[in-house]
Amino acid sequence: MDKLTLYIGNKNYSSWSLRPWIALEGCGIPFEEVLIPFDFPGGNPRIREVSPTGKVPMLVHGGLKVWESLAIIEYVAELFPEAGLLPKDRQARALARSYSMEMLSGFRALRNACPMNMRRPVSPLDLPEGVMEDVARIETIWREARAFSGGPFLFGVFSGADAMFAPVVSRLEKYDIAVAADTRDYMAAMKALPAWKKWEEAALKETWIVPEDEA
Repeated sequence: MDKLTLYIGNKNYSSWSLRPWIALEGCGIPFEEVLIPFDFPGGNPRIREVSPTGKVPMLVHGGLKVWESLAIIEYVAELFPEAGLLPKDRQARALARSYSMEMLSGFRALRNACPMNMRRPVSPLDLPEGVMEDVARIETIWREARAFSGGPFLFGVFSGADAMFAPVVSRLEKYDIAVAADTRDYMAAMKALPAWKKWEEAALKETWIVPEDEA
């Protein structure tokens, strides 16, 4: 099989890059990482040399390019069906896709007010309208999924659905957002993953600064 090459942005800031990266790393799927930092105003022109959208993440497999986090996860799940990126149970798989699509298209108040920034000291922020409504819905999703599966992750073992929500875990922690005890339990399970620790360690060593993400 041709190797997988995943193009990503800054690990400190790039929430969309984190999603497929931690999905592949957490499920033991081999890939090569190419990091193109956002160290220019408006991004890095190098990205347009490799990505049809001028954005990351993007996966290259042989002559095929796949972009958008969820599309990458779904594609790799087809290549490695036993890796656990998607639940085996049909009902669980449908729920995982529904939750992942909701994450893909929603929660804009939280994402806009609290950009991912793993170097940020833990401290609260004055949150605009809509953020806590987003948080409440996310907590409901996590609670429902873990009740369905028995936990500790959304569908029992770590999967692509957990990867889609990984940046939210960082946001809730870094902006010191009040959440329920069971939400904290799920966050702790995510942060204990070797893949999480590997990404976070690299993020904390980065020196690039993106002012608009320094909320």
